[in-house]
Amino acid sequence: MEQALTVTELNNVIRDLLEGEPLLSRVCVRGELSNYKIYPSGHHYFTLKDSESSLRCVMFKSSASKLRFRPESGMGVTAWGRVAVYPRDGAYQLYCTQLMPEGTGDLQVAFEQLKARLEEEGLFDASHKKPLPVMPKRIAIITSPAGAAVHDMIRILGRRWPMAKLLVMPVRVQGTEAPPEIAGAIRYANEFDVADLIITGRGGGSIEDLWAFNDERVARAIYASRIPVISAVGHEPDVTIADYVADRRASTPSNAAEIAVPDCREISDTLNAYSIRASQAMRKKLATLGERLESVKNKRVLSTPTAQLDLRRMELDHLRAQLCAAQERQLAASRERFVRLTAALDAMSPLHVLTRGYAIAADADGRCIRSVSALKPGDPLRLRFADGRADCRVENTQRSVADGREEEYAEL
Repeated sequence: MEQALTVTELNNVIRDLLEGEPLLSRVCVRGELSNYKIYPSGHHYFTLKDSESSLRCVMFKSSASKLRFRPESGMGVTAWGRVAVYPRDGAYQLYCTQLMPEGTGDLQVAFEQLKARLEEEGLFDASHKKPLPVMPKRIAIITSPAGAAVHDMIRILGRRWPMAKLLVMPVRVQGTEAPPEIAGAIRYANEFDVADLIITGRGGGSIEDLWAFNDERVARAIYASRIPVISAVGHEPDVTIADYVADRRASTPSNAAEIAVPDCREISDTLNAYSIRASQAMRKKLATLGERLESVKNKRVLSTPTAQLDLRRMELDHLRAQLCAAQERQLAASRERFVRLTAALDAMSPLHVLTRGYAIAADADGRCIRSVSALKPGDPLRLRFADGRADCRVENTQRSVADGREEEYAEL
């Protein structure tokens, strides 16, 4: 009878068989990621599948830390690793050491993922970009001191704007140490206010060579910079995350130097042109003023000033005569109107009627008596004549008839 194996022993045998197969010690598998999970330990667990089968996979923290993109479920990838059995579960799985996205490089995927995330956070917003100083006094150049780019920038900056003070802050621009050095130099420049403009970048190269400027730490340091930053990475077709975050993107380091400062020769030419225009305008103004001076010099008011005063004096006398005549006419018209109104008022006066033999009767209080019916015998009366008055008393009242009408009268 054959000897029975324990489950652990059988799993170990299968493990030894699989690990002894050279083909399975370095296998490359293509498939679609599924159930991708990252545990707190840093290990990554996922499943690779195609239309018919699936394969359990694990990527330990040491290998996962080298990933330059973020794996996601549904992404097509190529995985490298070894196939072995996990004895506890009795299941074989792929111990993955490397992942590569299908159809494009992992760096390009990482670039697009970081770009989308930072853009969503607003790091690329135009409202956050600061204007560059027109005539910077101090320029910090954060790049490799050994590359050709720094020498091109120094040469162009010195030729275009020699008044600016240049400070080269040497950093590595390639490799794993480059991102923290670049970000640290940007923070140092801001903390100690060493410049009023920063240029950071490097010469051209592959996407791997330029990858330091696609690092999130560099992007956030540029975004947080109080000093305006020009990104000058690679050549015209090369675009990095730093280009999107920076206040200004230059196509090359040489172009960054041209953007950073004005050309002193152009400014000199402009100033000379302004000087010529100012001189021409001044000469034209002086010629115009000279012509005005000649015309004024020949005026009579300057040659014989008293003649002008005599002319004004005659005009004043003429105006005075006109005013006096107008005043006399106004006074005569007013007198005539006064006399006419006085005559009309006198004709309407009751005192004027008294001169024709009439009298005005009033009671003791001075109220005018208009009818004999208001009197009774014994009432006192005052009669007003043209030349005085008389006090009377009513003896009797009678009504009289005149023109067929009955009238009343009083006997005094």
